[in-house]
Amino acid sequence: MAIRFYIDADLLGMAKMLVMVRADVTYPGDPGGAGVDGRLRPPCPIEPRAKDAQWIPEVASHGWVVITRDRHIRHRPAERAALVSAGARHVTLDAAKQLDRWGQLEIVVTQWRAIERLVELPGPWIYSASRTNILRVL
Repeated sequence: MAIRFYIDADLLGMAKMLVMVRADVTYPGDPGGAGVDGRLRPPCPIEPRAKDAQWIPEVASHGWVVITRDRHIRHRPAERAALVSAGARHVTLDAAKQLDRWGQLEIVVTQWRAIERLVELPGPWIYSASRTNILRVL
């Protein structure tokens, strides 16, 4: 199975859990390796310390959907411009307070089917996902 989802560096703990159960997920610095059902996951070409303006176009060029905690990206001019010009597709986790790994995982698992449906939509776009809904914000 090809990689379809890129988990941003701000969610590394959750990303390392997801790659144990999803063969189509990667994260910055992912060494790759045996994943679900013995399927080989390639290493991620994104370095963990890459700036948003660097990794956003690369992730978009692969056609991956980004899952991030950075709900303010749409308000930062340089990052928003990088997202729009690259045609990137982002799902941001939305919560009123800082989420621990369990809270992050809860949102992603609760909304996973909706997130999978977004893979078919051309970018650029940003969706905001919470425990109860997923809404387009760009």
